[in-house]
Parts: sequence; structure tokens; C-alpha cells
Amino acid sequence: MNIDIKLGVASAATQIEGGGFSHTWSDWYEKGHIKDGTNPSRACDHLNRWKEDIDLMAEMGITFYRLSIEWARLEPQEGSYDESAVKWYRRLLEYMKKKGITPLLTLHHFTNPLWFENMGGFAEPANISVYLGFVEYAVRQFGDLTDEYVTINEPNVFAVMGYFNGVFPPGLRSMLTAFRVQSVMAACHIKAYSLIHDLRKKMGYANTKVGFAHHARVFMPKSKWNLWHRLCTCLVSRMFQNALTRACLKGRFIFPLKKYGVIRQGEYADFLGLNYYTRSTVSSLGDGVRENVPINDLGWEIFPEGIAICAGELYKLLKRPIYITENGTCDNNDLFRCRYIYDHLKALVDSGLPVERYYHWCFTDNFEWCEGESARFGLISVDYETQKRTIKKSGQFYSVMIKNKGITSEMFNEYVTPQKYRD
Repeated sequence: MNIDIKLGVASAATQIEGGGFSHTWSDWYEKGHIKDGTNPSRACDHLNRWKEDIDLMAEMGITFYRLSIEWARLEPQEGSYDESAVKWYRRLLEYMKKKGITPLLTLHHFTNPLWFENMGGFAEPANISVYLGFVEYAVRQFGDLTDEYVTINEPNVFAVMGYFNGVFPPGLRSMLTAFRVQSVMAACHIKAYSLIHDLRKKMGYANTKVGFAHHARVFMPKSKWNLWHRLCTCLVSRMFQNALTRACLKGRFIFPLKKYGVIRQGEYADFLGLNYYTRSTVSSLGDGVRENVPINDLGWEIFPEGIAICAGELYKLLKRPIYITENGTCDNNDLFRCRYIYDHLKALVDSGLPVERYYHWCFTDNFEWCEGESARFGLISVDYETQKRTIKKSGQFYSVMIKNKGITSEMFNEYVTPQKYRD
């Protein structure tokens, strides 16, 4: 199978950097909400091992890396920026360029500084301007080192997990607040999209690409013959992703979202960023997993054809190049990750859609939010006690795919054939 898609890897600052910063996830740990009791201040110690990690990427032939910056590190107090943090990120980005690795810079990936959270965070429309102030600062500091930006990662997951299910900070359970957060974050993306383009044009940079990383999944009724299941599927899909998709990509706010401020309908993405992991089986106003299907180590269904379905839905709405900004699986013993990667890439290749990039989630094992260090998604194994990095079998497979620009029958027999999904 030939693969014309450019293969890269992804990560998030809070999940890999380590270091003690005053942000929502360090606070969430202090309140005892991390399942295995691990602390994000350790993570992968990327703050100190960044050069080792970039060297390892280069050794594997990886030339595209989606990374994020830690807002709380750069702006520990409102309006007060840490120059040493700026210098650290600049060294990182400069070294990536030296190694031939193209950065896709994410400006917000789940974590708020506590001072911003204490102001109400993204639940307060008045805070849109605060977020835009950080965006402007980041673009001014790093605009000479990267042309490509993700404004916000998975605003729907951020809203649902933090303000409806209550398992992410701040731990609220309010549907109305969750919708307000989605609405505010959509406005943040749209305004940041325009701001980044305008600012970089004034700075003299011609090549700018801006998008957001949208978490989308396939929603299917448990029984297609059951009218209630079908109605719930439509409602859940709209509330979780479809309304947000239209708001962020086209500036069109439909129920249950609300438009805050002056936002014109238009086109607000230079690429379609898709984070895809699973399918949801719906029998009520909630989430479910179908029986007798392959699952990963967190119990998520493995449904490879869904990645093409979700990408196709985005492309119908807006004709832009598609970036798979995240795709990967929790496979703690690396028993089926090679097959997972192959099956999802094959679905994309067979779709005929203009998929330009695929960023595997993630490069190294990392601090996986509420799961802590117990859930392993990486191509690289991390021994958290020693911080030793070891390339997994799946990492070897990924590296060879990049080198060969595809998968030969010999590669398939060596890496994919021996692997089976769990059920």
C-alpha cells in the first residue's frame, strides 16, 4: 500500500513536559482526581529531555510534529510573561527546524492557568479577549519559527468532560454551561483565526495556516429499527460535534450553541483538523460501546472505517486539505497498535479524500489526563522512574513506513499479521 500522506506525531505540553506550574491539571491532581495518583509535574520530563526526544524523532524519519505550548508557563500571572519560558520554546522550535521537523503549534490543549480559571475560564464570554491576548503574544514570539497553528484542541471534549460529565477540571455537571463553553471556544477559534492571519500579514509572513483540532466520532444507533435510538443518535451527534463543526468552520451558530459578539458567517479554517479515535453506540442521551466489537485497553471501540466517515463529513462542509491531527490507541503492551495504524491509514487511502497529513497520537507514552501514567498511547515506551525511552515495535513499523512511503507485503507480514485486536 502506497501512502502519499505525510506521517507525523503529536503531543501536548501538559502531558509531556513536567515541571510544577499553576494550572488546572496540577490543581486537579492536588484534589485527588488522577486515577493512578500520578502527577503531571513529572510526565515525560520533556522540559529537560527535549533534545533527546527531537533527536529520536529525527532518527525515526519523522518530519512533522504537532506540539502545544503551556499557557500557564508562558503567562504565570495575567499580563506577566516569563521570558525564560519563551526562550525554552524558541530553542525547541529552532532545534526542530535544524532537524528538518515542521511544527504545527497548538495554542490551547485542555489546560488553563489557574488565574484564568479563577476568572471563569471559557465559561465566561468576557474572557474571549483574554485568550486572544495570549494568542497574539504567542504569535509575536514564535511567528518566525512556525507558519501553522491549531487555535484550540477538542473544544467539545473540553466542554463535555469538564462541564457536563465533571471528570475534567473544573468538575461541573451542567449541560447549559457545557454548551456555553463550546460557544465561547468557537468564538475564540474564529476570532483567533482572523487575528493570526491579520497579525502575521502585518509581520510580513505570507504563508499562514490556521485551523482547530476537532474531536469527531461516528455515532450509530444501537438498533437502527428503534426510533428512540435513532432520535438520540441525532441529538447526541448534534450536541457533541455537529453544531460545533458548523460554528468553528463556517461561523454558523445553530442550537444548542449561541453566538457571542460580532461573528460573520464565512470560512474559518485553512485545513480540516480531525482527531479520531472511536465510534459511539447510542441507545439514550449518552455514550455506549457495541457488544462483540474490538476494543482498546480503555474499552473504546476500534472502528477504523470511522476515520474516513468523519473526515468525509468535514470535507462536505468545507473543501480544505485534511490533517488527521490525532489518531492512536491505548495499547499498554503494544499488542495491536501496528494493526490499528495500518487499518486507519488504509481507510484514509481508500477514501480518496485529500488527506495531507496524519499525526499519530502520540510520540511517547505520556500523562494521559485522568488516567495518569497508566494509559499508554505512544510509539515510544517511557519508563517513568528512569525516563528511559525505548522504541516499541509499533514505532519501528511507523519509522519503516515513513522510509518506504508505504507498506510492503513483507512489512505487513512482519508487523501487522501477527497482531490481533482484543474484544
